[in-house]
Amino acid sequence: MVSKTDDIPASVPKCKVNTLDLAEGETLDGKETTKASLKDPCVCGHSADTSVMNGGGAHNHLEESKQDGAGDTDGGEDSNEQEVIVIQDTGFTVKIQAPGTEPFDLQVSPQEMVQEIHQVLMDREDTCHRTCFSLQLDGNVLDNFAELKSIEGLQEGSLLKVVEEPYTVREARIHVRHIRDLLKSLDPSDAYNGVDCNSLSFLSVFTDGDLGDSGKRKKKGSELEQIDCTPPEHILPGSKERPLVPLQPQNKDWKVIMTPLQCLKVLTMSGWNPPPGNRKMHGDLLYLYMVTVEERHISITASTRGFYLNQSTTYTFNPKPANPSFLSHSLVELLSQISPAFKKNFTSLQKKRVQRHPFERIATPFQVYSWTAPMVDHAMDCVRAEDAYTSRLGYEEHIPGQTRDWNEELQTTRELARKNLPERLLRERAIFKVHSDFAAAATRGSMAVIDGNVMAINPGEETRMQMFIWNNIFFSLGFDVRDHYRELGGDAAAHAAPTNDLNGVRAYGAVDVEGLYTLGTVVVDYRGYRVTAQSIIPGILEREQEQSVIYGSIDFGKTVVSHGKYLDLLEKTSRPLKVQKHNVLNEKDEAVELCSSVECKGIIGNDGRHYILDLLRTFPPDLNFLPVEGEQLLPECLKQGFPRQHRHRLACLRQELIEAFVEHRYLLFMKMAALQLMQQKAHKDSKMAALTETGSPAPVANPPCTEAPESSGTSTETITHGNSDTVPLAAQTKASSDAHPAAATEDSMNADAVKAQQTTETGSLTAATTARAVDAGVVTATNGPLAHVATESQNGECLLEGKADVEDGISGLAQAKQLAESLAADDGSGIDPKSREVVLNACKAVGSISNTSFDIRFNPDIFSPGVRFPEDSVDDIQKQKQLLKDAAAFLVSCQIPSLIKDCLDHSALPMDGATLTEALHQRGINVRYLGNVLEFVNKTPAKAQLEHFYRIGISELITRCAKHIFKTYLQTMYSVSQGVELSALSAAVSHFLNCFLSSFPDAVAHLPADELVSRRKNRKRRNRVPGGGDNTAWASLTPSELWKNIVSEAQSYYHFTLHCESADQVVEEYGLQKITLLREISIKAGIQILIKEYNFDSRHKPTFTEEDILNIFPVVKHVNPKASDAFHFFQSGQAKVQQGFLKEGCELINEALNLFNNVYGAMHVEICACLRLLARLNYIMGDHPEALSNQQKAVLMSERVLGIEHPNTIQEYMHLALYCFANGQLSTALKLLYRARYLMLLVCGEDHPEMALLDSNIGLVLHGVMEYDLSLRFLENALAINSKYHGPRSLKLALSHHLVARVYESKAEFRSALQHEKEGYTIYKNQVGEAHEKTKESSEYLKYLTQQAVALQRTMNEIYKNGSNASIMPLKFTAPSMASVLEQLNIINGIIFIPLSQKDLENLKAEVQRRQQLQESGKSMEELSEDSPLQLEDKIPMDINID
Repeated sequence: MVSKTDDIPASVPKCKVNTLDLAEGETLDGKETTKASLKDPCVCGHSADTSVMNGGGAHNHLEESKQDGAGDTDGGEDSNEQEVIVIQDTGFTVKIQAPGTEPFDLQVSPQEMVQEIHQVLMDREDTCHRTCFSLQLDGNVLDNFAELKSIEGLQEGSLLKVVEEPYTVREARIHVRHIRDLLKSLDPSDAYNGVDCNSLSFLSVFTDGDLGDSGKRKKKGSELEQIDCTPPEHILPGSKERPLVPLQPQNKDWKVIMTPLQCLKVLTMSGWNPPPGNRKMHGDLLYLYMVTVEERHISITASTRGFYLNQSTTYTFNPKPANPSFLSHSLVELLSQISPAFKKNFTSLQKKRVQRHPFERIATPFQVYSWTAPMVDHAMDCVRAEDAYTSRLGYEEHIPGQTRDWNEELQTTRELARKNLPERLLRERAIFKVHSDFAAAATRGSMAVIDGNVMAINPGEETRMQMFIWNNIFFSLGFDVRDHYRELGGDAAAHAAPTNDLNGVRAYGAVDVEGLYTLGTVVVDYRGYRVTAQSIIPGILEREQEQSVIYGSIDFGKTVVSHGKYLDLLEKTSRPLKVQKHNVLNEKDEAVELCSSVECKGIIGNDGRHYILDLLRTFPPDLNFLPVEGEQLLPECLKQGFPRQHRHRLACLRQELIEAFVEHRYLLFMKMAALQLMQQKAHKDSKMAALTETGSPAPVANPPCTEAPESSGTSTETITHGNSDTVPLAAQTKASSDAHPAAATEDSMNADAVKAQQTTETGSLTAATTARAVDAGVVTATNGPLAHVATESQNGECLLEGKADVEDGISGLAQAKQLAESLAADDGSGIDPKSREVVLNACKAVGSISNTSFDIRFNPDIFSPGVRFPEDSVDDIQKQKQLLKDAAAFLVSCQIPSLIKDCLDHSALPMDGATLTEALHQRGINVRYLGNVLEFVNKTPAKAQLEHFYRIGISELITRCAKHIFKTYLQTMYSVSQGVELSALSAAVSHFLNCFLSSFPDAVAHLPADELVSRRKNRKRRNRVPGGGDNTAWASLTPSELWKNIVSEAQSYYHFTLHCESADQVVEEYGLQKITLLREISIKAGIQILIKEYNFDSRHKPTFTEEDILNIFPVVKHVNPKASDAFHFFQSGQAKVQQGFLKEGCELINEALNLFNNVYGAMHVEICACLRLLARLNYIMGDHPEALSNQQKAVLMSERVLGIEHPNTIQEYMHLALYCFANGQLSTALKLLYRARYLMLLVCGEDHPEMALLDSNIGLVLHGVMEYDLSLRFLENALAINSKYHGPRSLKLALSHHLVARVYESKAEFRSALQHEKEGYTIYKNQVGEAHEKTKESSEYLKYLTQQAVALQRTMNEIYKNGSNASIMPLKFTAPSMASVLEQLNIINGIIFIPLSQKDLENLKAEVQRRQQLQESGKSMEELSEDSPLQLEDKIPMDINID
């Protein structure tokens, strides 16, 4: 729902196909389904249509779904058929024989490595305690890293023996660590502490493990009585309570661990380590010290042969074996002999461990932190202690050599072969693995740097200028060192530069050009400091930067150098990244050619690789936030108060915006060319006809509708519709009549049409473009059609609906497309001059840099201070400046309105700050525009229907301002590596939160005890952080001062006026919840708080104490490498599903799932989307148990990878509840829905459109279990919310009325039922007409209700008249059948099953083929829906929404 297709690789514009994620239950009527229509021919050179796979067979189009990898020319042509078969290689079974266990069968696949069988054995209940063993086939040891298919003699039924191997020190350590992990396997403390990629999951608390055992639950009749449906009080509609404790419900298994299932009291390294020389000669590797549950203190030796008891005690060293020594190869076997309690508890612990769903146990690829945690007992843990002492350096599990050479790993994985699918999979898997390891190491290093645990490489310099190296990673702080950024905004620029740089690294990484290398980059915000972690270019530390840089500039453009090889490499990235090659002047006034911004530096490392770094200006500047003297922005921007002074001069446009802008221009280009070609054709046909005759060559297109034109997209960034770059069309008329006196007569005729057009929708050409179009002579014959092309280009409506045939319009576009392609293909010599002129005119009009093809690129150095351009490029620079102004205007006048429109029609439904930010970013809108977006909502007539969006926006704005203030607040507290007292950190954080959220008027900070304060006074003479002030300065902050700062920050940063002076006022004024604000600030600032009930409204004591602040976590930004092939399969599958080919779609998505697993491992947010869609398809195709199983995985994965209360997780819970209900697990379905409702209340409150859907689900299930009163509470709440957000005429509202009426009917309150059904009937009648089946159904139901009401009234009259001897007719009170409840549930969740006849199917196939042909000829889906009454989704079982 929130993120359609998570992050789409930047390199592949064709990925921006609007394949609606059907799992979201999006509307799928004609207006929403934009397929890849006229797109920018993408990087790979072929046009974008190929990624939408139409047609019958699934596999005959596979090659289209394959990614050639941008810039990866060699991967293009091999047959995909071959590759797909490789992956679907069938598995086989082998027998495994381990010492002391029965042989068992194991299913393996030929691609697996022997290593993977090792992992399986280390996880199995009966073999989990073994780590040091080899696998042998017929006495031959198998190589761990060999693929199974390469092993001779290994076949179906082979016997593999597990053979114990002698230990080494490393193997002994690994064994101890593994045993400790097994003992802690049910303990959640690692997840709370955010270590080792553990994270929380609570699904099993609500399902009691009964998912999938639907067979046991067949007795539906008896089950109904057992269900307790009453939700907790705080979940009921209207409740104002927002408790925090239920966020982490108590897991039964965890209770068990804390006490009875303890296997050992202490397991730790002995103080006698390491063994002395003489004992090493006896094979001693290390010593352990343990205390068993029975209080027995024992010392254990790990030797090459295994583990045994020795005779040492705490104070005497005696390494001789005890008698008996219990020598065992595994520590578990040894302890089981010594301690009966260990044996019993360890066995039951492992049983519980293997019963848990694997997804609850697998590590996530990147660490997820929880903002709440209970107070966990801090137990003794040798491994944790060892990790902390060694900082993990020198002990990286399976990697030879001490520390990892991150740069070498990151670059060699990029160099792996990528000619065919298996090679690409291997490469992407390696890249992903190294990246996630690097992100983890960089995060650990950044924390160590800020904690003062790493020595600086320049210790003599002042703190903020220090740099650090740890674990082969280079760390620098986000301050303006040596006034490097003085011109650009000082520290503010230095703080923004790392994220810009990271975006650049992401973009170049996605384009993936062979031979061009970027640095591994991670940006970490921790305790108020920003740390940039980068891999190190070999040799860079030995030379000065001046010597190293052979391309670019180290002083922002004063001295500039270039290099042929770099130009060649960067040339390959310039098309996908839309960067223009340009010349700049160096200090000697010579022109130097660049193909990037001047800041981008090229350095050849000692390894001979070409590195680029400092990519902070990869994308062009955002002129709305960069006032330049003498430059005037377009009227759309000026009207909204731009340009504005920003904190720094590094504000860039987002890549998504550039893509959307270019796509918008491409559409314009095609329409202009098509129009001219048609005019030429018309001229030929009607040379005889006079110009002013009614049969004018290109009649005026009638504006198809007077409402705002429909938006063409939901999830792509390229949504273009009315309200775009406005230009008064009268101005166009004037301009063109000046340019063409001949057309003046036509003008007067068209003026009225133009005026009418102006009132209905605004044009999509900026004034500048129009002027250019006129200069270029595009307006050849009449002004009318051009004005219309201008406006229509955005809506994608039919070009010509007047007398000209629609097909003409299509052929015009197709012709234009063909022409553009043929021009691009050769030198254009075979093309007649007229056609060439057509393209030339269109190119000039849209600002293309080439005259023969559409090609828009930006010069990132425009408006960079200090950069000078040669004289001869003045025209070009002027064009580039205009393009930048156009792009800035496009953002303000096109993208922001399109976002709001999507929120109005509910195709974008943000629920919290993160999903709001994502919605902005998908459309290329930076968060600094948040104030503008909110202003826009404020002025929208439909503001009431955007209340939820406005509230989330305000909450995001406030918490971001608070985060900015919190950052400086923490920086005043202590300085990095100065060892200044940190003892007051929790007091300071709790004081800040009190000032931010508590109603307590005079929040006083708890200063630590006196002796610490006095010690601090002696340190004042120490070298301090600039702006450090007195270290207790933080304690003087007051709530009113903090809120004043927040208001002024909102004004200065977001240019938005907040009306509030305290937390209570904010709650009052904007309807926010304090618990939501607490969640948002905690997540943004990395604060972890104790999970308990907080009283925010007490005026007598502060809400938080220092004990409530448990931890501060890092907030990490890094690159997410993509699984490109898998992504293409996924998209193709989505496209198939949309066309109704469910089975083929299902196969493709299953294939995508395999590929995703291959690259990412088992846990990843994209796998989550894949599972969700699969579950939805299983459900539609009638396989309910399979749907349940896939959706359960999706929920667990979403909890683990995104967080337990992330909006996506809430969605997943709702889907799972539906499938549970369909499987007859009613009580589970209710528990899941209650959980989703609780989470939604916490995240965004009750007043949100999505809450209506959730409450309708809950109400229906309660209706099904005959809890009518409760059911009504939820359904009536849903009715109220639907009425508010969808308006009084919405079909959703009609359905809500019908659901309420059904419950009243079941309660025999026929009058109320009639009232609601009548409301519904009226809506149906007005919206879809009396003939529609919905209206008829409603009318039938009204009749039935009336009969029932009359019968009831008669009976009542009879009773009044005759008293107790009345003869009463039995009345029919219907308890709803489960089938009817399920049918309604399907409808509200957007799934409608429609029975199809053979004839329908044939019609459908013909229709799909027709659309396909039209689409190939370049007509957008919207036009199709305009001219074709038959709509796809009316004919197939499909996901749609009723509204």
